[in-house]
Amino acid sequence: MVGFAIELGQLHPEVRAHVPHDLFHAFQVPCGEHGMPVLGDEDQVGMQDENTVPASAYSAVVSHATKYTERVQLRYNFRLYPAPGQRQSLARAFGCARVVFNDGLRARQDAHAAGSPYITDAALSAALTKAKAAPERSWLGEVSSVVLQQALADLNAAYRNFFASLKGERKGRKVAPPRFRSRKDRRQAIRFTANARFKVLDNGRLRLPKIGDVEVRWSRDLPSEPSSVTVIMDASGRYFASFVVEAGTEPLPATDAEVGIDLGLTHFAVMSDGRKVASPKFLRRAERKLKKAQQSLSRKKKGSSNRNKARVKVARQHAKVADSRRDWQHKLSTEIIRDNQAVYVEDLCVAGLVRTRLGKSVSDAGWSTFTQMLEYKARKHVRTFIRIGRWEPTSQVCSACGVKDGPKPLNVREWTCAACGATHDRDVNAAKNILALGRRESLNACGGTVRPASVLAGPGETGSLRGAA
Repeated sequence: MVGFAIELGQLHPEVRAHVPHDLFHAFQVPCGEHGMPVLGDEDQVGMQDENTVPASAYSAVVSHATKYTERVQLRYNFRLYPAPGQRQSLARAFGCARVVFNDGLRARQDAHAAGSPYITDAALSAALTKAKAAPERSWLGEVSSVVLQQALADLNAAYRNFFASLKGERKGRKVAPPRFRSRKDRRQAIRFTANARFKVLDNGRLRLPKIGDVEVRWSRDLPSEPSSVTVIMDASGRYFASFVVEAGTEPLPATDAEVGIDLGLTHFAVMSDGRKVASPKFLRRAERKLKKAQQSLSRKKKGSSNRNKARVKVARQHAKVADSRRDWQHKLSTEIIRDNQAVYVEDLCVAGLVRTRLGKSVSDAGWSTFTQMLEYKARKHVRTFIRIGRWEPTSQVCSACGVKDGPKPLNVREWTCAACGATHDRDVNAAKNILALGRRESLNACGGTVRPASVLAGPGETGSLRGAA
C-alpha cells in the first residue's frame, strides 16, 4: 500500500513551505539585471544595459556524441518579471513540487527499509492523486497538476540514473541516490510540459496555469513551438523561463581552417596557429567586492531580515561573475566555430583538477562549460568537434619530429627538442599536437586506415638464416 503523508504532524519542515510567506519573504529584495549572451555577434547584448535581458545562448539538451542530425533540441532562457501576486503563486508551486518529490522519496526509502518491493512510477502517481483528494492535502490542488507530476518524473529520473550508475551502464562519475529537497535551497524550479497548456501570448507575456500572465523580457523569437518551459528562481531572487525547443541545423559556409586548442590558466586558450587568449579571471577580479559582502553577511544575526538582505548581495556578486564569464565564453566559442571547419580540444579531468591547489583558478576558468559550448555550436552549425584523450602526452612530444622528450615541470614554458633542435613554446606545441591528433581521429572516423599499409620488407629483413631447419 503506497500513500503520501497526510497528517500535517507527520510532515518534515520543508513540507510546510507551501505557505506563501515562508518562501516569499526572501523575494522582496530587488535584484540586479541579468545579461545573458546569444549566438552571433549581431545579437550580443552588453552587460551594462540595465533594462534588457536577452535570451541565453543555446544550451544543448542532447548527448555529448558528435553525430550530426538535422534536428537538435536547444534551450532558451529569458528573464521573467512576475508581479507580487504571481511571486506568491510561484512560491506555492515551488513548495508543492518539493513536497511531492520528498514524499515520493520517503515512500521509496521506507519501502526499501522494510524489505518491500520497489514502488513503481505508476504507484507513486496514483498515490499523489489520492493524496490530493484528502482534506489535509487539498492545497496541492492550488497548483497545476503537471507541476506535481513533473516533480515525480524528476524523482523517477534520479532513481534511474542511480541504478544505471550502480550497474555500470552510465558513463562518468558515480551517481548518488536522490536526496531530499529543502525549502532552504536557493535554487527552486518547476516545469510545465505541453500538457499544461502554457502559452506565449501575442502581447509577449507567458501564460502559466494557475499563476497568470507573466512578463517576459524577450531578446529574440523562439525558432519553434516549445515543448516545455521550466521556471527557475536563482539564489539572488531572479526568475527565468527556460524553453526547450527543437530547431534545425544552420550550416555555416565551409572553410579550410582547422584549429587545435590547449586550455590553460595563464592563457585561457592557446591555438595551434600561435594565437593566445588571455584568461579574464572574473572571480579573481571580483574577490574584493565578494570579500566585503561576505564579511558583512557573517556579522548579521542568523534568521534576521538583515542577514537575508546580505545573503542576496553575496548571491548577486556571484551571479555577476558567472554571467560575465558565460558571456565572454559564448563570444569566444562563437568566433572559433565560425572561423574553423574543425575544432579539436583536450578532454581534461576538471573534476580532479579542482581538488588540487589550483582548484580555485580552475573553477574560475570554466573549461567544461566552454568545451560544451564548442560542442553544441559545432553540432548546430555542422562543424567537426573532437575531444582528444586526456592521457595523450601533448606537452612532451615535439610537434616537429614527433619524438617524445619526457615530462616537464609547469615552470618550463619553453623547451628545445633534443632530437631535431626545434625550440617550442610549451602551450603552442601542445596545441599543435592536439591538432595533429584530432586530424588523425577525424580520418579514422571517416574511414581512414588505422594501421599503416603493408610495405615491402627491407634488404636486411628478407630471407632466412643460414642453417635454419
